[in-house]
Amino acid sequence: MGHHPAAPMNYDGSYWSEYRERDASAMGAQLTAARVDLVRRHWAGEVVDVGIGGGRFVEEVEGQGFDVNPEAIAWLKAGDRYRNPYHGVDAVTCWDSLEHIVDPAALVASARHWVFVSMPIYANAQDCLQSRHYKPSEHLWYWEHDGLIRWFQRLGFECREHNTMESILGRDGIHSYAFRRTA
Repeated sequence: MGHHPAAPMNYDGSYWSEYRERDASAMGAQLTAARVDLVRRHWAGEVVDVGIGGGRFVEEVEGQGFDVNPEAIAWLKAGDRYRNPYHGVDAVTCWDSLEHIVDPAALVASARHWVFVSMPIYANAQDCLQSRHYKPSEHLWYWEHDGLIRWFQRLGFECREHNTMESILGRDGIHSYAFRRTA
């Protein structure tokens, strides 16, 4: 696990419209289907998506969401789907967002049952520094597979599923996980 202490990225501007377009693409449909399938293999209840991108996952899973982008927040509130996960929720999804969060442990601690994650995973520090996913102005946290598993274990979660479906769909180096609370 590595940390780059940069200031968090500004998610204003064209962020929302860019992710709405991505969600509307064929790849967006495939990624959302893979993510919904992962969640529903393990959890049938309510989920709160943190960092909603363009909102497609929230719509398709009929869930709630939390974001820092003003347009995403307005969209969530207009649909009565806004939920602050830091007040305790049953399940959290972090599709390409956990590595952006200043204090990811606080978010994970708020999940009563499940945390679902997709993110870049690195073989080692050198791999990270050479990766197209190394984005110190954007990503604050970097994990190796075993390091992520151990980090979640220290927070009281066990890994119930790990897959590379997003990489298979064309997102190089992205792994997905389902973590269940044990403590």
